[in-house]
Amino acid sequence: MPHDSETLVSALSKEEVLGHLNRVTREVNYLDQRTQAKGHIIFNGIVGKSDFRISKVLNRADTFLPLIMGKVEATARGSIIFINYSLFPGALFFLAFWSIVLLAFTALYTFLIPNYWYAAICLILALVNYVVAMYFFNRQVKSSRKVFHQLINFQLKD
Repeated sequence: MPHDSETLVSALSKEEVLGHLNRVTREVNYLDQRTQAKGHIIFNGIVGKSDFRISKVLNRADTFLPLIMGKVEATARGSIIFINYSLFPGALFFLAFWSIVLLAFTALYTFLIPNYWYAAICLILALVNYVVAMYFFNRQVKSSRKVFHQLINFQLKD
């Protein structure tokens, strides 16, 4: 399933990294308009004492927006940031659901009701479903990573 991770070494202290994140992150209740993002808010989510669960603020919905889960550890000269990018559980559920359904139909049309044309169509649709999900997920990871790196003073090469 779509997933990515990275480890960053920062000259900023653990407190500075979490402070930067905390200033531009807001916990959002989507049923309450007052908690919607204002101008300086870059991320939605929660920043804790040593970890965070955030996602980039978007103006429109995007199924493949990554959930960014990270942990910050202090070092003598700064901090180490461990980051995991993954799909939100709802998006992951639907990707897995349709992949399983299409693969089940592939098996059905291959073994129980021999119709190899339908089996091939179902297999191709399952592959296209996964490839499209990976493409859009990786595109959103790149965008989210760029924003995160800029926030903590890293320069990301395009």
